[in-house]
Amino acid sequence: MNSFKIFIVEDDPWYSEMLKYHLSLNEDYEVHIFTNAKACLSNLHLKPNVISIDYNLPDAKGDELFEKIKAHDSSIAVLVISGQEEINVALNLLKKGAYDYILKDDNTKEILWNSILRIRENTSLKKEVANLKEQLVTKFDYDRTIIGQSSAIKKSFSLIESAVKTNINVSITGETGTGKELVARAIHFNSDRRKKPFVAINMAAIPRELIESELFGHEKGSFTGAHTRKIGKFEEADGGSIFLDEIAELDINMQVKLLRVLQEREVIRVGSNQSIKFNARLITATNKDLAQEVKNENFRKDLFYRIIGLPIELPPLRERGNDILVLSKYFIDSFSNDNKMEIPTLSSNAKEKLMKYNYPGNVRELKSFIDLACVMCNGKEILEEDITFNVLTQDEPFTAMEKTLKEYNTEIITYFLKKYDNNVMKVADKLDIGKSTIYNLMKSNKVEQE
Repeated sequence: MNSFKIFIVEDDPWYSEMLKYHLSLNEDYEVHIFTNAKACLSNLHLKPNVISIDYNLPDAKGDELFEKIKAHDSSIAVLVISGQEEINVALNLLKKGAYDYILKDDNTKEILWNSILRIRENTSLKKEVANLKEQLVTKFDYDRTIIGQSSAIKKSFSLIESAVKTNINVSITGETGTGKELVARAIHFNSDRRKKPFVAINMAAIPRELIESELFGHEKGSFTGAHTRKIGKFEEADGGSIFLDEIAELDINMQVKLLRVLQEREVIRVGSNQSIKFNARLITATNKDLAQEVKNENFRKDLFYRIIGLPIELPPLRERGNDILVLSKYFIDSFSNDNKMEIPTLSSNAKEKLMKYNYPGNVRELKSFIDLACVMCNGKEILEEDITFNVLTQDEPFTAMEKTLKEYNTEIITYFLKKYDNNVMKVADKLDIGKSTIYNLMKSNKVEQE
């Protein structure tokens, strides 16, 4: 959690230091002192939450400084501290939007403390409301947002439906670009936790030495650079869902700590001895085979069983058949609408080219191809030459060389028969084709068999 920044603008050094000392008793407050209006205005880039101004400053009156602060950022709460003789002016500032005015007397520091406390509570409430509004706007029906009609993706819909009905842990697997976070969001925003936070964190994107602090938080001064208290992701997700993406990248030492947290349902911030209970649903994702990672001793077996819950395997795009064209149309419409362009159609040759490609980057890669094709086409029709594939790897399961559609289909079926040990039923289901098609190709020896 970011620190709560307070500016005190006061030309009396002793008085300003007294106020700063009193407010700094709350370690979440970051207090800055300025002796004049110019210094305050030149530091507004620090984005203070509250500014307490003395009405009589050496270079400006309080009303002038107030107007400049509000012109810069109307969300900053401004308090006016004044003597008895400036009450009428202070009341005028209250009408203009000042949060409060406080008389300079023996009770100033306590009144200031309570006033800032109320401002902080209101700020937190506004942020929570804004966050909930944003999340509710993004609530979606997964069968409309996770685009596809193939039997492979419909199996995912069925598992998502099962997941939203309970609080069971969910582990999502699939190649890069298959939409794992999209599924995690679908589960959260269709569950009874939808009004609470969805907190996502990519384990591979955080330096190893910072991962514990990110997940569990830390106390001020617990290590070099820990200038303020930080609330960890598990605390942030309390009542909602926490999504740990690329969970296989977590090192063994952190796996032990994560296991303890999941078992006890509580966290201990770095530098603290106090345990903090949390109630968050765990959703994990990886593009690796976690069971194999356990066998390779890269992932703890006890943690594997703790997080596995309901497993959802997302199919790669190359196994989703006509979904490639369904998704292409969706991306064409979205890109054209976002850029206020005429919506082009896909030529038959362009469709054939899209269907022949292997998509190692899956849905994400398809979207990048379509976006570029919309830019490169004549505005009315996307032709074959408008679609450019940037193949990064040469070790693809099957190639995308120029072949007839029949040759390409044979190559696909061959690949999946090898992958599933000639299990015709499974291959037919995966490819959404009839068993007779596979048997006929096997009988004609067009499909290689082991």
